[in-house]
Amino acid sequence: MTTFTAWKFDTPDGARAAETALKAASSDGLVTILDHAVVEWRDGEPKPDLHHGHEDKWRGTGWGAFWGLLFGGLFFVPLLGAAAGAAVGAISKAVAAVGIDEAQLQTIREQVTPGTSLLCAVTTDGDLDRLGERFHGLHSTLVATNLTDAERSTLMETFG
Repeated sequence: MTTFTAWKFDTPDGARAAETALKAASSDGLVTILDHAVVEWRDGEPKPDLHHGHEDKWRGTGWGAFWGLLFGGLFFVPLLGAAAGAAVGAISKAVAAVGIDEAQLQTIREQVTPGTSLLCAVTTDGDLDRLGERFHGLHSTLVATNLTDAERSTLMETFG
């Protein structure tokens, strides 16, 4: 099963630490990373920085377009009021294939603010119990996933 997750961290460097743990878990066979992206929003900066993982070179262009659409629409297009809601609605149609709905997009937009960071990952074959051990203590909040409610509950218990 392919899983999309978005984890928010209360520091601009938190997602980078989680990215390191995710890559180590992948190297140890605990998960297969199809692709990932890190959004870092430093205090005082008008917009966040996006770093795309490029795990699969063959499909990297496709994932780059996906991350660009997702985060470009959420953070880089200057939007106010109703225009922001309309843009989130348009983005949700474009990324629906990954299982991200409009409410999750809105949550990402609201949660990621200056001084925070976000790790988004598209993965398969994850061993949640062992992955949870790797992520323990990183102080993250799951803000979006395409998992079922039962799977999400397991994920939250595992990752604390």
